[in-house]
This record gives sequence, structure tokens and C-alpha cells, in this order.
Amino acid sequence: MGTAAIVVVIALVLFVIVVVAKAIMVVPQAQSAVIERLGRFRTVASPGLTFLVPFLDKVRARIDLREQVVSFPPQPVITEDNLTVSIDTVVYFQVTDSRAAVYEISNYIVGVEQLTTTTLRNVVGGMSLEQTLTSRDSINTQLRGVLDEATGRWGIRVGRVELKAIDPPPSIQDSMEKQMRADREKRAMILTAEGQRESAIKTAEGQKQSQILSAEGARQATILAAEAERQSRILRAQGERAARYLQAQGQAKAIEKVFAAIKAGRPTPEVLAYQYLQTLPQMAQGDANKVWMIPSDYGKALEGFARALGAPGDDGVFRYEPPKDDDVPAKPELEDEEVADWFETKSDPKVAEAVAAAEAVARQEVPALGVPSSAPPARPQIPRPSQQQAPAPEPEADEDRGTEVTPAPPRQPSTPPAGLPQPQSPLQSQQQSGPPQGGAYQGPPPQSPPPGQFGGQQNPGSGPFPQQPPFGGPQGGPRR
Repeated sequence: MGTAAIVVVIALVLFVIVVVAKAIMVVPQAQSAVIERLGRFRTVASPGLTFLVPFLDKVRARIDLREQVVSFPPQPVITEDNLTVSIDTVVYFQVTDSRAAVYEISNYIVGVEQLTTTTLRNVVGGMSLEQTLTSRDSINTQLRGVLDEATGRWGIRVGRVELKAIDPPPSIQDSMEKQMRADREKRAMILTAEGQRESAIKTAEGQKQSQILSAEGARQATILAAEAERQSRILRAQGERAARYLQAQGQAKAIEKVFAAIKAGRPTPEVLAYQYLQTLPQMAQGDANKVWMIPSDYGKALEGFARALGAPGDDGVFRYEPPKDDDVPAKPELEDEEVADWFETKSDPKVAEAVAAAEAVARQEVPALGVPSSAPPARPQIPRPSQQQAPAPEPEADEDRGTEVTPAPPRQPSTPPAGLPQPQSPLQSQQQSGPPQGGAYQGPPPQSPPPGQFGGQQNPGSGPFPQQPPFGGPQGGPRR
């Protein structure tokens, strides 16, 4: 009796424990449990503690509510251009309705796999291999849309579908590699050609700019050279013009000085005849003179020459009478203002100083020769451009006494300018080498010329006008 009671108690305790264990159930987080009672759906247990009726309620399935990632094996798919490619897919889905996932489909994972394969073949079948390789996003979008619509009644939401790999056949891969290599070589050749073209264009543009700049430089150089040549010719012409002007002034001064010397010396017809005889050989030596006729009656010719140029004196001898001051034509005025800009030399101060000194010497008045002074001549100096002297006044003849008043001699340069001859006085030449003359006028005593002047270095036997007539002969002007 005691033993049987103990066994019964133990059995009751075990029964109670089993009943309690079957009546209490704990559902983990992110899971749900489908509970059936007597074979029929009763409820879906949410996470937490759930009480069941022992021996009546039963858990049909436990559903994972998290998003699941299912990778399917590669599936052979035929493209539009009849090429078989192997595509690996990955589907991201989540169970949203546990009852539908349990009662609407037997195995929703297998259903999603098969649905993905069929949909993928349908989508890729309308594309070429190139489109398949380059349109993954479009394929993913189409697969997701079809799967989400088809699995909605299964209580499943498809979040995303991805294509892991698209593997064409080996032959197609070789062709694609060759095509890719050819395409890259083509692009490389195109880029090389474009680079060469751009380089040639840049080089041509650089050469063009270089030639333009070279031509511009040559043009500027030619213009500057022409301008320099023009300025050089202009300056050379101006210098020659000024030189000719100074030479003409020098010749005019020489002629005036010779005329004043002749006027002061009062030569007789014998002296004039002697000078005429001295010029005859030189006149005959001209290149254009082939025959020179001398009058047969030379005495009468000289007498007529003396009567034409002279006047009878107290002793009946014809002598040269100089014209009065009223009969002497006035000297032409110097056009200083008109020719003043001919002698501007701004390039070199030394040249300007030399030209101004020569101009000052050339423009000095030549005084008439009178009775020479016994005082030694002053040493001449070249006047500077800023210290030009005023020309000496013309000598005035004393008609009552028959002589001329001689002013103080002007300061002459120690060295005559180039192109200005210094002729001798007829009286000096007559005292040195002329023949004896008769008449009342004996002339001044001989004296040596001032140092530096031309006059004491004549050739022996020459008259006052060596190798040429007094006022210009066949050679066309005074000796230079």
C-alpha cells in the first residue's frame, strides 16, 4: 500500500511537470510561431512567453522574420544572340506574413529560387550579350519587380536581386578579349593619331607665328634701314650743300680780296700785259684748245688794251685807274637767315664747333689793302661760334689826297680754312718777281707775309696770279 501510493504520487508529479512544460512556450526575438489546435490554425505567436493548451495546441512552424540572403547556383541562360551564359544570382527577401509563408507554399525558399531562374531567363532572353554585360541595373530592377509581385501572396517581400557573375563561354571570352584588345589598339591608334595631328597643328601654328614675326622683324629692319639710308643721304646732301655754300663764299671772298688788292696796287698796263703774257701758255695747254692765234701786231694790241683799261697820266703813259666807290657794284647780301639751318650739326658738338668756326671765318669782310703798317701783325686766332667778330668797315678813299685810309687789319686765322686760297698782293708779287715798272707810283717797301698765310711761297718767276688770270681764266675760277 505504501509503495503503490508513492508510485502514484511520482506519476502525478511527472504528469504535472509535462503538462506545465507543454503549456508554456518562449518565442525568440525576430521569430514567430504558427500554432495549431487540433490540426487547425489557431494563432501566430509573437516573440515572448506564450501559453498553450497541453495536448491540444501544437507549434506548426517557426518562421525567421529577418531579411534572408539566398545565393543560388549558376544558371545557364540563353541571350537574344543565341549565346549561353552562366549567371549567378543573389536574392534578398524577408517574410512578412508567417501564416501565408506556411500555408500558401510548401517551401518558399525553393519557390523563390525557381521563380528567380525563370524570371532571369525571361529577362536576359530579350537582350544581347553586350546588353546583358552592360545592363545589370536594368536586369536587377526587372527581377525585383517580377519576384516581389509573385511572392507577395506568399507573405514574402523581395528587397533586392543582384547578379554576382555573368560568365560567357570560353570561346566567347577569347573573342571578347580579342575584340577588347583590338578596340583598345584602335583607341590607342586614334589617340596617337589625334596627338600627332594636334602636335602637327601646334607645330604649324608655331612656325606660322615664327614666320610672321620673322617677316615683321625683317619688314621693320628694312624700314629702319631705308629710313637710315634716307637720313644718311639727306644729311650727306645737306653737308655737301653747306660745303658748296662755304666754298662759294670762300671763292667770293678770294675774288673780293684779289679785286681789293688790284684796286689798291693800281697796276700799270705794262704789269697787266706781263700777266697776260704769263697766262698765254696755260691757256694754250687746255684740253679743248687745239689752235691758239696770237695777233701779229702785238704792240698795237697791247696799246689798245692799255687805252681800254687805263687813262693817260701827266707823262703821257696810260695807267689803270680803279673805279670810284660809286661805280663798284654792291656786294650781294648774304642770305644768312635762309641758309642758317644748313649748318645745324646736332649729332656731334665738335663738328658743330668746327663748322661754326669755319662759317665765322668765311663770313669775315675782306678789307682793302692800303699802306701797310710798320707794326708787326698780331697773331690771328680762330674765333669761336660764340665770339664771332663783326666785319671790318669798308675803306673810304680820300679823293683830295689820292690815297686810301687803311683801317686796322682784322684778325685772321693762323691756318686758312680748307677751300679758301690766300692770294698775294700784286705789289708784293711785283717787288719779288715782276719786271721793273715805271711811273710815279713806287709802291710800298717789301715785307714778309704773316706766318701761316699764302704769299711768300710762290714759284720763281710767277706774278701775282700764278698759273691763272687775275679774275678767272679758262679754268673757270680762282686757283684752289
